[in-house]
Amino acid sequence: MKVTPTAIPDVLVIEPKVFGDARGFFYESFNGRAFDEAVGRHVDFVQDNHSRSVKGVLRGLHYQIQQPQGKLVRVVRGAVFDVAVDIRRSSPTFGQWVGVELTEENHKQLWVPEGFAHGFLVVSDSADFLYKTTNYYAPTHERAILWNDPALGIRWPETGVAPQLSAKDRQASMLEGAELFP
Repeated sequence: MKVTPTAIPDVLVIEPKVFGDARGFFYESFNGRAFDEAVGRHVDFVQDNHSRSVKGVLRGLHYQIQQPQGKLVRVVRGAVFDVAVDIRRSSPTFGQWVGVELTEENHKQLWVPEGFAHGFLVVSDSADFLYKTTNYYAPTHERAILWNDPALGIRWPETGVAPQLSAKDRQASMLEGAELFP
């Protein structure tokens, strides 16, 4: 697998080696030893999630202030623009974001470690989004930062439709007033 740091070095793009021919393809989507080596520490994943969304759905920017979750995310059908925002006040990249297109064709995965807010926008007609988490979902500790907070300046791609948000995401906090990591 190929591992590429992003502009925020803790966030990694992981590209598995894909073996394909006229019959289709095969790739190892996760290998614990190789992943631990790539991130430089042992990581235990405790939960796998799968969501399906239609074009224009924007989910995020989510995080858990307690029981923080690292996420290894990928798309198995369709395409999304995936975003990680550093919300660790002590980090030199605090308030910065990175965005990566994840598609069923490019097989890229994104490692979003604990201490980051995460979200994605579906840019294809629909998308199946899979992700592993390092901690269990804890709704009482879930927080969200507004997807279009000017302080972040995230450049979301145009999809031709207005972003579709959940009620929870429409009521998200601005970075300035959000509960963040030290």
